[in-house]
Amino acid sequence: QVQLVESGGGLVQAGGSLRLSCTASGRSFSSYAMGWSRQAPGKEREFVAAISWSGDNTYYADSVKGRFTVSRSNAKNMLYLQMNSLKSEDTAVYYCSADLSMRTVQAMDHGMAYWGKGTLVTVSS
Repeated sequence: QVQLVESGGGLVQAGGSLRLSCTASGRSFSSYAMGWSRQAPGKEREFVAAISWSGDNTYYADSVKGRFTVSRSNAKNMLYLQMNSLKSEDTAVYYCSADLSMRTVQAMDHGMAYWGKGTLVTVSS
């Protein structure tokens, strides 16, 4: 009932910034907690950030805290990830996700209701 499509990935130099977007289609977008995860080459997927349906609560992985900011616009059916001070280790495919449960989004549970197909971010040094 909800489809997620990420965009905004690309090549950026270390220290630079990039803004990812996730466009949601379908009904009840505003009812879902949403988040971002990433998978670097040769690595397991890891949690990056999550935001509650209201936008009042946000959570970040320690590796990105202070550098990344997750936000959403329910009116626009959009999720964002502002990435600043990018590092080479941020290179990964970034995935957008959504679920009625914030806990599921944070845990990247395989029972996650919806996943996007990802967008590649490459940070060059």
